[in-house]
Amino acid sequence: MTRIFKYPLLVIDEPEVIMPEGAKILCVQTQYDQPVLWALVDDAKPLKSKVFRIVGTGRAIDFETEGYVGTFQVLEGGLVFHVFEKKGH
Repeated sequence: MTRIFKYPLLVIDEPEVIMPEGAKILCVQTQYDQPVLWALVDDAKPLKSKVFRIVGTGRAIDFETEGYVGTFQVLEGGLVFHVFEKKGH
């Protein structure tokens, strides 16, 4: 069945998220000051690991990416991070 699931993101360089194969990332925002990724998933599909890369504003992007996922802010906008899906994961 197709549903929208949310996945909390750890604020580390490369958080790994386990989600159904073929999941479509919808957005990244904060909820209660915790970064969260929302995805459209078919929960009948087998689970797959996706690795993301979290990069602070002004930092180098020195990795291959499947694409930009979203931006989130923490500490009332004091820190801004950008999320990319790493290529090959």
